Amino acid sequence: MTQDSVAVVGGGLAGLVAARRLALSGAEVTLFERRPSVGGRVRTEHREGFTLDRGFQVLFTAYPAVQRELDLGALDLRYFTPGAVIARPGSRSVLSDPLRDLRALPASVRNDEVTGTDKARTLLLRQHVGTRTESEIFRSADRSIRSYLREWGFSESYIEHFVAPFYGGITLDRSLSTSKRVFEYTFKALSDGRIAVPAAGMQAIPAQLAERAEAAGATIRRNARVRAVTDHGDGATVETESEALDVDAVVVATDPKEAKRLTGVDDVPTDARSCVTQHYRLPEGVTPTTRRKLLLNAADPSPNTIVPMSEVAPEYGPEGEALVNATFLGEAALDRDADALAEETRLTLEAWYPDRDFSELEPVRTHRIEFAQFDQPPGVHDTLPGTRAPGGRTYLAGDYTAWSSIQGAMRSGREAARAVERDL
Repeated sequence: MTQDSVAVVGGGLAGLVAARRLALSGAEVTLFERRPSVGGRVRTEHREGFTLDRGFQVLFTAYPAVQRELDLGALDLRYFTPGAVIARPGSRSVLSDPLRDLRALPASVRNDEVTGTDKARTLLLRQHVGTRTESEIFRSADRSIRSYLREWGFSESYIEHFVAPFYGGITLDRSLSTSKRVFEYTFKALSDGRIAVPAAGMQAIPAQLAERAEAAGATIRRNARVRAVTDHGDGATVETESEALDVDAVVVATDPKEAKRLTGVDDVPTDARSCVTQHYRLPEGVTPTTRRKLLLNAADPSPNTIVPMSEVAPEYGPEGEALVNATFLGEAALDRDADALAEETRLTLEAWYPDRDFSELEPVRTHRIEFAQFDQPPGVHDTLPGTRAPGGRTYLAGDYTAWSSIQGAMRSGREAARAVERDL
């Protein structure tokens, strides 16, 4: 491929990977991003000395696309420890991976929220998913996570008290009506790797991808919204507010609604899972301590999880103060008053830690995210559009061509680049 021109519309993870891959193959690549910065849904803001990711987002280091596209060492990662703390009023218990967190083994063995049979089945499930590839999992017969776990024989207590809040945080669906394929693959990733955040915040990920794309020769135009994409069969025209650019191919890597508008592909999923993540400051000595684990709400769905972020990444909070966040699931949370959410978090923490005073808990920022993921009921992955769905010389890249995750987004960018290379 020699100096074919390609436009990439959208500077999220998928678009940035596609731009870099195409530039490395020799194309003249221009990426258009409507915001002042790249990243799409993966964004970070800095306020009052705090590092605030937009929503509770983490990086699964075992994802193949993550290992392929990122320099993990340069991201200066801060790691969660495996497992979680199952919390309810007056009670906290640790459930961890005995193979990777030996310090938590005694506490996990004593955990009475989960039966010994459930613990044994978890190890068997780990062996089962560990032998399967991503494509095998996503081609398998589908059903809901809840049905899948019941078929495996897990107890209702394990499903409700551990899986529902833990996977509620991953799929934004505490009801566990999401595709079991998502459960299987993320369970595999959790078994094979670690959960982390960059010391500088999650936006360090797209920032690195953008730097690598530009180093490969791609041009990134920020504050450049694309109004229309017109395919001519053997090329395409990309229209912005100020120009019309004729190119040999265009990769549309925007959010789902914009992708549907620009390409006319009706199969792009636009049903959303939403959430609210609220970030709080606390005096350093007051913050809940979990040995860098999530706190799962076993007694109530609101908030679903509470995370002591500055225990995981000390850089996320200023000296003398700690950062904690709480995530609330569903559309109803979007309309709730910020003070009411904060009060609910305070009361929840005081119920879990009756010996501590959380009266100084203070909201720093509330992120209301209407479209955090596309909805993934059983069978949805069989209906998603392919990279070449628009036809002609217009291509799709985004997790909505794969599955809703960082892995799905990055993989789709690479696949879109490959399709362009083959066709040109």
